[in-house]
Amino acid sequence: MPQKIAFITKPKAEFEVPSSEGYQLYSAILEIIRESDEAISEHAHNSPIGSIALGGLRGRFKRCGRPHHKLLDPHNKYEFCVGITDPKEVEIFQSLIKPLILRERDIVLDQGALGIEEVASFGATFEELVESAKGFQDPKIEFWFRSATCIQYKNTKVFEMFPHREAVFFSLVAKWNAVCPTPKMDIERDEIARYVLERPDAQSYRTHSAMVNTVFDKRKGHPRPILRQGFSGRCTYSFAKGAPQDFRNAILVLSRFAEYSGVGSAVSRGCGWVEVGVSEVRK
Repeated sequence: MPQKIAFITKPKAEFEVPSSEGYQLYSAILEIIRESDEAISEHAHNSPIGSIALGGLRGRFKRCGRPHHKLLDPHNKYEFCVGITDPKEVEIFQSLIKPLILRERDIVLDQGALGIEEVASFGATFEELVESAKGFQDPKIEFWFRSATCIQYKNTKVFEMFPHREAVFFSLVAKWNAVCPTPKMDIERDEIARYVLERPDAQSYRTHSAMVNTVFDKRKGHPRPILRQGFSGRCTYSFAKGAPQDFRNAILVLSRFAEYSGVGSAVSRGCGWVEVGVSEVRK
């Protein structure tokens, strides 16, 4: 059963975080889980299916004199979300929530800590996600790619820099099939290209080079960043005339699922967090 947890936090003091703070958040979340259940922490970290999707911090930041960094203001609150789609979601959920709520544990980042102000959780079974797709006659789907969405093309080092329908929905097909017990989705890239239309919002479209981790460079003798390229912004998807109804339903299911799984790679490091809305096309 996919789960989503929304946290509202407040910094204990002013401190800086990288512009791409997701990898720091991920390390902090994983450490909290490890303290509660080391085996579950190891499973979440090593799972090839991507156990956790993480949204970056949202709120009002102060300007920072250090390049590619921003300041957290102790007078403001910051929200972020965690999505869990792993089959062990119950254990991951409990290992995260118990220390934060019952033990009033802070989220400790490299330069400071975030105190927990509010927590809300949401969940839906795979069957409920399938049912949510029914009843639409001519739907349009609005994706808001809130954080840098990094979709790697197959086994290359090439990343998509545009919310292309094939890239977005084929990524979601792979994520769904990795965790859903049944039924698996048998959707071809050509079907997505043939039957789905995209309309990006030029005003909100941005490109990014997001830091998802660091690695120690033995040759240079200091850590260096690992970067992933991607995009953010709003994009509306609709269906071409003649799109089969079962295909439409499958795309709607994947759209709902995206709010738990994220889109693309490095979702545990804060990339690919999306908010999705579905409505009828007005005639």
